[in-house]
Amino acid sequence: MPLYRDEAVVLRTHKLGEADRIITLLTRHHGLVRAVAKGVRRTTSRWGARLEPFTHVDLQLAEGRSLDTITQAETLEPFHAAMALDYDRYTAATVMLETAEKLVMEEREPAVQQFLLLVGGLRAMVAGVHAPGQVLDSYLLRSLSVAGYAPSFDHCVRCGTEGPHRFFHPAAGGVLCVVCRMPGSATPAPDTLVLLGALLAGDWPVVHAAEPRTCREASGLVAAYLAWHLERGLRSLEYVER
Repeated sequence: MPLYRDEAVVLRTHKLGEADRIITLLTRHHGLVRAVAKGVRRTTSRWGARLEPFTHVDLQLAEGRSLDTITQAETLEPFHAAMALDYDRYTAATVMLETAEKLVMEEREPAVQQFLLLVGGLRAMVAGVHAPGQVLDSYLLRSLSVAGYAPSFDHCVRCGTEGPHRFFHPAAGGVLCVVCRMPGSATPAPDTLVLLGALLAGDWPVVHAAEPRTCREASGLVAAYLAWHLERGLRSLEYVER
């Protein structure tokens, strides 16, 4: 079988047989890959901790018809070690992994931007400089933008009129002016729309200055926007304390 090498983030795992696991990976150059790690559940396995969710790894894989096979694994960044000690960061990072898998729908198709965004988001999560919810919301908005669902927080998404505007609608793709307002539009506080724009742009001084109430409202809008474009809610999002 042909061999190839790539770096990846482990998204999730599930059991296969008595000693094996199927590992779902987001790789740098091959996109979403599902591969078998043989014997990884044995106590004598050298790979056990290297192929846990959140781990950034360097892999050698053998191509297969439906599932590839992992033949070598080296840890690059053990993000899971830091996540396990903090419930808020663990649950927020779990949402990031699930989102990455949902947004990269085609297997073995390059998704370099999504991979780099996920690695950067996990680094920010374990660094502890920003609150877990802020890192999560910023990652969700950016990953949706990379996938082609970039929201607008300063121009009306229908007519292009420059804001600020009062109305927000997930189905429309962002803010709406008074003329273009759709039924069911939310009317967030002006500070909330400023915060959403800062989360998307990575303007952390503005993010850190936001009031808790503003952060909660922004998180609700991000979750609604994500659910609309994924056409379903995320199971992991239920466990994130907002």
